[in-house]
Amino acid sequence: MVDTRVELCALPLDNPVIPASGTFGFGYEFADIYDINCLGTFSFKGTTLSPRYGNATPRIAESESGMLNAVGLQNPGVEKVISEELPKLKQCFHKPVMANVSGFSVEEYVATSRALDACNEIGWLEINISCPNVHGGGMSFGTSAAVAAEVTRAVKAVSTKPVIMKLSPNVTDIVSIAKACEDAGADGISLVNTFLGMKIDLKTKKPLLANKTGGLSGPAIKPLAVRMVYQVYEAVNIPIVGMGGIMNAEDVIEFMLAGATAVEVGAANLISPYACKHIIDALPEVMEHYGIASLKEIIGKGH
Repeated sequence: MVDTRVELCALPLDNPVIPASGTFGFGYEFADIYDINCLGTFSFKGTTLSPRYGNATPRIAESESGMLNAVGLQNPGVEKVISEELPKLKQCFHKPVMANVSGFSVEEYVATSRALDACNEIGWLEINISCPNVHGGGMSFGTSAAVAAEVTRAVKAVSTKPVIMKLSPNVTDIVSIAKACEDAGADGISLVNTFLGMKIDLKTKKPLLANKTGGLSGPAIKPLAVRMVYQVYEAVNIPIVGMGGIMNAEDVIEFMLAGATAVEVGAANLISPYACKHIIDALPEVMEHYGIASLKEIIGKGH
């Protein structure tokens, strides 16, 4: 009998599989097709202080072995998330959920985090300083170690829940940024978000996305993501949530060997709404195949 349990920032997970923010809505949409309590947890749709309508369309494009998105943090704002979305989720999900927080200033990150931190349903705050599809926010906070540390310190000052900083891969030295977040008090690191990309429509001869650029996700980015998880694991002493192109149980194990305590599954959910359930169902057999008795024991064993 294999053991799929792990602990993320001292909170227990039945398994390390977490649907990534922006690919799983607020959870209850998926609860109509399967029992989402089989998940370790999930990271709900990126939430900002005020409502956002997102970017103009088109904002999704398929690409080779992946997809580009420039949704632009469309969400109803933190007040409605708390008053409308979380009560719906509570009816179908009975575990702590991960809140994904974005902002356009340090003050916005603080205000949104403070509001969500007060919600009993929330177990972790995932602070998104990595979104490449908004102007003046997101990734602009995650490309500087000093600014990333400033956001971390500010959010930690108003949080009682574990704070996990979600980092951008669109940097020259992700290790220094991860270390700066740890030094500023982060309880964990999520990496990586999407890589900045573009696709040009041959018919119109112009960028296909209205935003011109978008975030590349899917299997195309997995080797880059595994490399970054591996590098950050050697530099920090806090847990890592790895993500980037995870499609199956074998990918989960690869990320954990690189140093991830848990993983987030993104683009796969847009290919099949059952993706995370299928990965969880397959994990025990894959663990047995590779002689793995407990997932806790393989974290970082690729080093």
